[in-house]
Amino acid sequence: MNTILVLAVILLVLMKLIGGSRGVRSFSALVLNFLTLYIAIIFIAHGLTPMAVTLLACVVISSITIFYINRVNEKTKAAFAATFITLVILIAFIYKIGAAARIQGFGEEEYDEISIYSLYVGLDFTKIVICTIIMGLIGAITDVAVSISSAMHEIYVHNPYVTRRKLFESGMNVGKDILGTTTNTLYFAFIGGFMALLLWFKDLSYSLGDVINSKVFGAELIQIICSGLGATIIIPITAFLTALMLCNNSSKEKEKTEESKKTEESKKTEESKKTEESKKTEENKKTVVNN
Repeated sequence: MNTILVLAVILLVLMKLIGGSRGVRSFSALVLNFLTLYIAIIFIAHGLTPMAVTLLACVVISSITIFYINRVNEKTKAAFAATFITLVILIAFIYKIGAAARIQGFGEEEYDEISIYSLYVGLDFTKIVICTIIMGLIGAITDVAVSISSAMHEIYVHNPYVTRRKLFESGMNVGKDILGTTTNTLYFAFIGGFMALLLWFKDLSYSLGDVINSKVFGAELIQIICSGLGATIIIPITAFLTALMLCNNSSKEKEKTEESKKTEESKKTEESKKTEESKKTEENKKTVVNN
């Protein structure tokens, strides 16, 4: 516990030094997301519908990650909308894959650890494993969505007259660069957490087929593939929504500037008419006086 506390303090200090106030908000968001996940687990354990609780928790986690850290603006609205749309698209797919793969429950490797516990916990483990995949997906897609929308916003700030098509293409190019690193991050996170079990499989003389067909390996592999699918699908969605929102705002600003120019021009013409009228009246007065 002391080691965890020391590491947390070091992380907070570094995030404060490098990220400033946003770094502190990022650390606070991490704590809030942990509390959200913990509350969701308690609700599921007390008999609430796992899917509904998971979806609600994903919305809360996305809101904290996107809006609390980066504030509410056009780029965060686009990132949140893209995250929600991608999540809705993948839910049905994940549900079918999770049910068809039969990765629910515990594997043979875990029997010794759980043999002293009762397995009659009153929970549908098929739904639990689907909720686990969805919960692991939310982190990857929010990361990609915020990265793309932030980059597109910077492009728009430095070139506010960029067209919607060009901005969309720029977002897609950024997404293509992010996609490779994101999938590799997911893969190495899986290998890092799974390496000890892989070494155990080797000591047990498991064949490649036994490893692939084990529930533990299958669940983690499906988690990676679903996260990679989410990170891929969200790229065009985020690019489209961000370009749509930013360019709509730019068109509105252009209309406002044009209207302000028109009002200024009308004011100038009215002032010039008044000055001309005043000059004419003065000239008329002078002619009357001379006569």
